[in-house]
Amino acid sequence: MRALAQSAGMRIVAETRQKRHLPDVATYVGKGKAETLFQLAREHEADTILFDVELNPVQQRNLEQITQTRVLDRTQLILDIFAQRARSREGALQVELAQLLYLMPRLSGKGTALSRLGGGIGTRGPGETKLEIDKRRIRERVAHLRHEIEEIRRQRVHQRSSRRKLPFPSGAIVGYTNAGKSTLLNVLSGAQTYVDDRVFATLDPTTRRVVLPDGWSVLLTDTVGFVENLPPMLLEAFYATLEEVREADFLIHVIDISSPHWELQRDAVETTLVELQADQKPVITVFNKADCVRDAAVLRRLVAETPNSVYISARLAQGIPHLMDRIVATVQGMLVSVDVWLPYEATALLAECYEYGRVLSVDYHEEAIHLRAQVIPSVAARLRESQK
Repeated sequence: MRALAQSAGMRIVAETRQKRHLPDVATYVGKGKAETLFQLAREHEADTILFDVELNPVQQRNLEQITQTRVLDRTQLILDIFAQRARSREGALQVELAQLLYLMPRLSGKGTALSRLGGGIGTRGPGETKLEIDKRRIRERVAHLRHEIEEIRRQRVHQRSSRRKLPFPSGAIVGYTNAGKSTLLNVLSGAQTYVDDRVFATLDPTTRRVVLPDGWSVLLTDTVGFVENLPPMLLEAFYATLEEVREADFLIHVIDISSPHWELQRDAVETTLVELQADQKPVITVFNKADCVRDAAVLRRLVAETPNSVYISARLAQGIPHLMDRIVATVQGMLVSVDVWLPYEATALLAECYEYGRVLSVDYHEEAIHLRAQVIPSVAARLRESQK
């Protein structure tokens, strides 16, 4: 929460905690604690009070009345950060949709004098209240945004289908926000993706081709960072972006091993992957920022205990050869065995088998080529199709 606040440009002047069996219905923290927050805000001249939970509209309104200070919950803070970071049209649309979904139940106003009195002649009021008009406009805007985001989703599906025609397996780089995903993509691909040492520095997915040591290539996509208790409306709004994770052949899970809370961050990412139904894919676990860990024995123990893992420093480009070896082994583990009779007019596929797979045997016959090979699934499908 502290990192989120600082990333949003806030200066933290005081912190307080509370332990309760159940949240208070009216204020979440109880009236006594709310009055303590009022005194704390006055003492430190704070203009905002942050809550590391999601407040309902009534609780937020009551807290602002008691503390006489602006109150933001965790969801609203994350939405504010997303609004600052959105650069592309897609990112801006998704952030706006999430903000409106959050705002709609929080609109309030008296409006009783202008409300409709009921049905029948002589019982009608002057029309909709301003509150009702605002809600109707928000609903219309939400519908429009969802239509535009659906259009973007269709474009992404088309882009992915175009990439699927390339004989490259695809991977998605996932991880907690600020774990070093964009830095890693830059190191692996030689690209210059935007990098910043802040949470949610990049919201828009970036795909780059990475050439592996054995000459093979993969397509890697840098995705939006995850965070603990990611608000549900963000999952909905960023569904088009997060589809990149669902459609990838394998995942590279980047963990900031220098963080004292790295285990909680790892668990938060794994929980989100389950929600995205992407938890059954092959995963390479990358313990990043190893240069910030003094005890190398800790890193070696983690790698020994974690299947298909390495430790690296993406910033210093240390350990990258070991990661490349892991990617090669993971891709090879995805190869499909084929035994096909290839028509001579489809010999271009044979070249792809040499370049993007393992050719076990080739026998040239009068009518066709008998090919036995291990190739990636997309090439295997095209080889089988060529026989028909």
